[in-house]
Amino acid sequence: MAGAGFYAIHNSEIRFGSDGVWYADGEPIDNPRIARLFSQSVVRAGAEEGSYMLRVGDETAAILVDDTPYVVTRVSVSDRLLATLNDESSEEIAAESLRLGTGNVFYCRVKGGHEAARFLRAAHYQLAEHIDETAGGEFELRLGTRAFPIRSR
Repeated sequence: MAGAGFYAIHNSEIRFGSDGVWYADGEPIDNPRIARLFSQSVVRAGAEEGSYMLRVGDETAAILVDDTPYVVTRVSVSDRLLATLNDESSEEIAAESLRLGTGNVFYCRVKGGHEAARFLRAAHYQLAEHIDETAGGEFELRLGTRAFPIRSR
């Protein structure tokens, strides 16, 4: 089914990987329009974090999310942080929401602070240019004249 370029969401196991790639029945979804549609169609399946589904028109289907339902694909750093997410939305990130996770992966809060987002490699390096190590061995993000400590996730 992966070669067809279309995925019946109720007939496939749909998964969003920590690498920012959508998968159907274990195969990467190579069609960028389908991947974008899926990224723009993620909704919470319930009140608890980690339970998500796709809602595409009248169809809904449970999905598996390896880590976070959103990833930061690009970040612009000046006196504020502007992120582009996998659903192609852009939003300002609260510097206080930055966290460093296992494997030195950056995370932040998006969607009004309601969702977590993982930084993909390109965005990680864009952000890393603005991070300094303090005398105490901690890390902080420099935005203009302000410094924000980066805590562990």
